[in-house]
Amino acid sequence: MMDLRRLALVVVTVAVTVVGEFGCGCFGNVLTLNVLRKFAGHGKNLSALRAHDIRRHGRLLSTIGVDLPLGGNGHPSETGLYFAKIGLGNPSKDYYVQVDTGSDILWVNCAGCDKCPTKSDLGLGLTLYDPKKSSTSSLVYCDQDFCTSTYDGPLPGCKSNLQCQYNVVYGDGSSTAGYFVKDNMKLEQVTGNLQSRSTNGTVVFGCGARQSGELGSSSEALDGILGFGQANSSIISQLAASGKVKKSFAHCLDNIEGGGIFAIGEVVSPKVKRTPMVQNQAHYNIVMKDIEVGGDLLRLPSDIFDSGDQKGTIVDSGTTLAYLPSSIYEPLMTKILSQQPALNLHTVEDQFTCFQFAGSVDSGFPVVKFHFEDSLVLTVFPHEYTFQIREDIWCFGWQNSGVQSKDGKDMILLGDLVLSNKLVIYDIENQNIGWTEYNCSSSIKVKDESSGAVYSVGAHDIGSASSLRIGGILTLLSIIIALLHSSIA
Repeated sequence: MMDLRRLALVVVTVAVTVVGEFGCGCFGNVLTLNVLRKFAGHGKNLSALRAHDIRRHGRLLSTIGVDLPLGGNGHPSETGLYFAKIGLGNPSKDYYVQVDTGSDILWVNCAGCDKCPTKSDLGLGLTLYDPKKSSTSSLVYCDQDFCTSTYDGPLPGCKSNLQCQYNVVYGDGSSTAGYFVKDNMKLEQVTGNLQSRSTNGTVVFGCGARQSGELGSSSEALDGILGFGQANSSIISQLAASGKVKKSFAHCLDNIEGGGIFAIGEVVSPKVKRTPMVQNQAHYNIVMKDIEVGGDLLRLPSDIFDSGDQKGTIVDSGTTLAYLPSSIYEPLMTKILSQQPALNLHTVEDQFTCFQFAGSVDSGFPVVKFHFEDSLVLTVFPHEYTFQIREDIWCFGWQNSGVQSKDGKDMILLGDLVLSNKLVIYDIENQNIGWTEYNCSSSIKVKDESSGAVYSVGAHDIGSASSLRIGGILTLLSIIIALLHSSIA
């Protein structure tokens, strides 16, 4: 439900810059965090999936501050995004949060919350976080360093007993408001190849006191959002600020078997080719150069790939589909359909272009390639840009951003539709993004900086099918956090 809302308007946002160290004196600090798939099961309501992206799109367009990276799954008929199961507090309780690259803070619904959802149609049990019932929780006040540094100085009217608050308004009018707390977050520490054990880290996160709009809806309700953006308030930035991780992460989303891998730290294998990020952007913007369909380059306006306000190309694993300006979408679809001139097209739910097709879509339709700066190519096969809603009924995942929002009509938004089945690496420290085709049900290798040890980390199912079955399909994604040992005691 957060997909397009990720282009959010942050009215009041507090970035957190300080976290405590992860309490483990053991060998090798590599952590795992479990992520499950949302919107699972054939036959899901396509309008709901589309609305999810529209809300997310509104967020990306208007964000003024906080931002973060996340992982997801790109097959629209199977899922819309991924969500993680995390442990918070002492004693630790489980919370299901959307992993979101388009926002920055981690927040969960809290006890006493106004209009917070109490049940979820996803088959999940929702839990309200109560800082009073955690022995390790502490409030964050407006005169503390991380709060004042976020606002570039003391807040007007701040007194020592006033809490540091946040208020985020999303593009669809939904909002979340609350205050910040510091508490333990339970993660799984990898101690060897495919081996892990629980460990705690101290993080600052939002305690949601009031929700409005779709955030209070039970249809797609979760306990909160886990932000992975570039801002200081995101989990990856908190860990990097403490010297525990490199500011780099990767995801590999498997829309064939389900699940995948999300890693924080240095991925040493496989190697990937990179393209630079556009500097001083809130989101993960990169420079597209050309689009190729079936071996032919599209003839496009010379300025269509320019970067700037509400323009350019954003890589967003939290968005389900792929959105293209009309000047790209129309010639792209014309070229794709030219290979099947007799195809009978139908519009499903007023927004999806669908068709009946009995053969192999990979044989019947052309491969699409996006060319980026420094010769990086993103290859999208027909079975990736189409999805099946019935036995012989297929739909295209390409969407015309020109008819979604007048503000975002020139934006290229590449979601899970084109990112699935690839290992995608976001190197925030060196400001580049790269990817390679990959079997996301296999494993990757992550390096422990202190010891030099390299661990194999694979996608694995660590959940209970009886407790978490959505639409008859349960998939899990393992988020691997490779923590670096500080060289300073």
